[in-house]
Amino acid sequence: MSRLRHALGHLPVYAGAFAVFALVFVALFAPWIAPYPPDQLNLVNDLAPPGGAHWLGTDENGADVLSALCYGARVAALVGLGTVGLCMVIGVTLGAVSGYLGGLVDEVLMRIIDVLMAFPGILLAILLIAITREPSIGSVILALSLTGWAGYARLVRGQVLSLRERPFVVAARSMGAPTGWIIRKHLVPNVLAPVIVQATFGIASAILAEAGLSFLGLGPEGVSSWGALLDQGARYFLVSGHLALFPGLAILLTVLGINLLGDALRDRLDPHHDRG
Repeated sequence: MSRLRHALGHLPVYAGAFAVFALVFVALFAPWIAPYPPDQLNLVNDLAPPGGAHWLGTDENGADVLSALCYGARVAALVGLGTVGLCMVIGVTLGAVSGYLGGLVDEVLMRIIDVLMAFPGILLAILLIAITREPSIGSVILALSLTGWAGYARLVRGQVLSLRERPFVVAARSMGAPTGWIIRKHLVPNVLAPVIVQATFGIASAILAEAGLSFLGLGPEGVSSWGALLDQGARYFLVSGHLALFPGLAILLTVLGINLLGDALRDRLDPHHDRG
């Protein structure tokens, strides 16, 4: 029984890891996994139900839904990883500088972060994309990163405040080590654990945000997107429910799996988290 409980306890970890692996695998090998090109249309066979030559049916233009989902995984992976990567670079750098230097620099950066976090990030993303008028994957990543980095900066700043007076940092400072070297070699490596946990949840949030933007018609143009498929499925839900069902499941399972993995990483990497 103890082994069974132990195995069941690790089930969410395995499920989360599998979801992340599946997303990356499908994104990398979409051209070989997808049975049809995503832009191959067949108006004679539009809104076909699942089965036969099209396992998950077709959309309003007769394009294969399974193929669109495979290529949509590329958009989800690029936006999720790209947004989190950019947010981490900006947030970790500014948060470490703010926490270590303190004073006026810290005060100014924290007030900027307060202003950014006071606005709903999705609204600022919609505004930026509306200004560009031709949304691409890059513009979506930039739009979602506009406020996303603030959470990482605040997290890192709090960690650095507790680290900057530790003996190993004081010793490096007393030996005349440059500020940049101390931040890079001593502070950043010691704050990566909580940052990695937050980044995991950030990937799921970015995928959801991109799907929401695509659902509103503001997602990347010229590419397959789960949110765009969901929008199309909503219009034909009473006629062809599969068109909304499968993209919705793809978003649900991916985000759920990433969140499960994030919970597992938090248990392993965050010593202050209450494990119950």
